[in-house]
Amino acid sequence: MRIVCAIFAVLYVIALGLLIIGTFGLFGQERDPLSGIFLIPLGMPWIWLADRLGMVGPAVAILAPLVNLLILFAIYRLLARRRSALAAEAR
Repeated sequence: MRIVCAIFAVLYVIALGLLIIGTFGLFGQERDPLSGIFLIPLGMPWIWLADRLGMVGPAVAILAPLVNLLILFAIYRLLARRRSALAAEAR
């Protein structure tokens, strides 16, 4: 589970980097209005929910994957705590 959290975090950072590079035209890159498209699949289902609630804008696309990352991290912590409790009980 730790590997899943790490991979998701790396993908999130890469997508944020591509958004920044494409939005501001850094490193000689052309400005691209679709540079944040890679954040959309990482932020599902929260982007869909925000759209249904009428919340639109770049902040939703930037923060939605962070919600998924926090959920994954919470699940990882819960599983790790449960595993350590079972190991202590087995002793």
